[in-house]
Amino acid sequence: MSSSEKVIETVIATEAQDAVAGFLRDTSLFLGPDPAIMEHHGLEPRTAFEAQCLERERDPTRLETVRERLLAGVNESFEMLESMGAAPGAKWGDCVSAIFTASGDLSLASTGGVVIFCNLVQYPIKFINKYWAQDPTVGIRPGDAFIVNDARYGQAHNTDQSMMLPIFHDGQLIAWAGATVHEGENGAVEPGGMPSAAEQIWDEGLKMSPFKVAENYRLRRDLVTFLQNSMREPKLQYADMKVKLFVCRRVEQRVREAIAEYGVEAIVAALRSNLEDTEAEVRRRLQEWPDGTVRHAWWTDGTLRENALIKINLELQKRGDELTFDYRGSSPEFTNRSNNSLDITVKGMLAQLFLTFIWPDLPRNQGVLAPMKFVFDNPSILKPAFGTPNAQSMMSVFTAWSVAQVATMKFLYGVPVKYTRIMAPWFNMINTFLFGGLTQHGEMVGNVCADINGMGGGALADRDGQHSCAPIFATMADLGEQEFMEEEMPFVQLVSKKLMRDNQGFGKQRGGSGYQMILAMRDSPAFGFMLTAIGAKFPNIPGLFGGYGCPTYPLARIRGVDVFEILERDPGRFRYSMEELMNERPFEGAQYSTHPMFIRYQLARRGELYMIAQGAGGGFGDPLERDPRSVVRDLEEGLISADVAWRIYRVKYDPATFVVDEQATAEARESLRRERIAQSLPFHEFTKQWTKPGPSSAVPYYGSWQDRSMVYAGSPDRYHPAGQVNPPVIVPNPLEVRIAELERDLAQLQAARG
Repeated sequence: MSSSEKVIETVIATEAQDAVAGFLRDTSLFLGPDPAIMEHHGLEPRTAFEAQCLERERDPTRLETVRERLLAGVNESFEMLESMGAAPGAKWGDCVSAIFTASGDLSLASTGGVVIFCNLVQYPIKFINKYWAQDPTVGIRPGDAFIVNDARYGQAHNTDQSMMLPIFHDGQLIAWAGATVHEGENGAVEPGGMPSAAEQIWDEGLKMSPFKVAENYRLRRDLVTFLQNSMREPKLQYADMKVKLFVCRRVEQRVREAIAEYGVEAIVAALRSNLEDTEAEVRRRLQEWPDGTVRHAWWTDGTLRENALIKINLELQKRGDELTFDYRGSSPEFTNRSNNSLDITVKGMLAQLFLTFIWPDLPRNQGVLAPMKFVFDNPSILKPAFGTPNAQSMMSVFTAWSVAQVATMKFLYGVPVKYTRIMAPWFNMINTFLFGGLTQHGEMVGNVCADINGMGGGALADRDGQHSCAPIFATMADLGEQEFMEEEMPFVQLVSKKLMRDNQGFGKQRGGSGYQMILAMRDSPAFGFMLTAIGAKFPNIPGLFGGYGCPTYPLARIRGVDVFEILERDPGRFRYSMEELMNERPFEGAQYSTHPMFIRYQLARRGELYMIAQGAGGGFGDPLERDPRSVVRDLEEGLISADVAWRIYRVKYDPATFVVDEQATAEARESLRRERIAQSLPFHEFTKQWTKPGPSSAVPYYGSWQDRSMVYAGSPDRYHPAGQVNPPVIVPNPLEVRIAELERDLAQLQAARG
């Protein structure tokens, strides 16, 4: 065969391959999340244009100037998002804006806001680049905007919505602008966007894969109307789509201004070098950590439908300049419960951990995760199958975050050079109310209260934790103003932002306390609440190095009362704390009860009380080493009771003057230490008494016991290899379980009566 014939044959073969590839692309029945995209959390390879720009722009001072210029624009756009957004999540900082490279890598996130949001937006951008850029029916052009909310394509959960706008220069795509808001309402089976009742993905509301929603900077009203028609708050949906589009346009404007001043090559080089420099610095810092392995496990206490012990297992390995997060041995996935978390959500939350709690001085971009590896059982609660619900992923991903925080802090403890303080676990659960129904203005709503952001801070090695400071996912978020909420919603927080006594993680340094919330509905014919938090029976976080974890948190209710009538007739009967209301029971004839902090959406009656507390951060160190004066200060401020001052801290003081009796305190503490030693056992004796061969049958248990390659699936007789799909974990409907119990009781009564 001649050389020309070989060339012709090669051309024909290439054309045939292209034709087959085009045929397969054009005839695909469904474009689900691309595994090649979703499994890769590292940086995309340098493009030829990025290499060219980096070659020409070598001055690090100039690149830093450009980076700060772009970051200023991103921060400006974030402030716009907070100020203009309609959703409660936008108003109190559960949002973010960012700039991505042309390939989709997150390069610059706003200083305020939620890092996990923009860290996950890389995935839908890469999907758009791969599937829509060359599609003749879609394409990517200046002025286009795309939207996404389906967590499986790259969001934290379906209640978040992201808008992405491509940025062009001279016809070339050079970057992306992005804006994300926790919108709340999304048309799910329960109002507020986080349905604990979801048993299948179709119960979770909108499932927006990445699609074009605007052209030439104008929203398509046909698509906007479709989305509005799919949820309970059409006004909110339209308003925030406009806001996110304006925010992305402001980012685009600031990028164009920077190009005019510095040139496009400087902009592209700054975005790329920001990522590569962050990865290089992370690798350098990891070299300072000792090589080794740290293991930690924790359990959640329910699925939001029933009580259970659900294990999140972590083995953290550090070798050279890499970290490996090995979550094998965690609970199997729940086929018909929404407490599963996607693996990308775990990765995104760990970016938040490193950029906020470990290396807060680093630029907020995805380069921080590039030197890290992740291992999961597939499927499992942290890597579920495509068709498994995940609307309440916080129930598992927040615990995955906390076990990682404990493990990394143990590594950091022995590192000579630290870039932050060692810290006990931050509180990690969404102790707040979701609401929905008709407002006093006749509008249908469904969303979440800002108290989700009031999580207590963990104790540090050298000082106490902060009270109800910020959520683990947005350290600069706001708690919201109750007065503003009351203008729009038909309920009142009769007690708001009042710290609850004894609500702290005890220790040498104590964790930050959490405040209590007491609310009641009024002025609506149809309005209700739901709660979607765990931790009523098993604490959500531990302490560190001998410190106590947080308490457990139930929901308390008082029914059969109209508190507004009582406040009008006899306000002196009201008590301004959950502790007093539940213990003193001042309302005769009312029904007082406590429940797990997960209840399905239910209509509320006017004046009935719902009472919960925000969580406390973990304590650091042995409580017997706490400065007695600090204990008495907490006692004077009402943060702890006299019982805790003695039982936990062993402090003696004068009740009239709050003066510490130093000698009596020292003697009491020494006596307790001797009691501890007398009760102690050698480690092998302790483990012989403490370790059991398997979980009890009294409580449903999910996850590994000793061998992480084997997991339990609810009972001792359901024990199988981790990652095994069959038999699936299908939990019966609690209502059906209760009906069966009542029918059994009724049958027994009928049999007893003949």
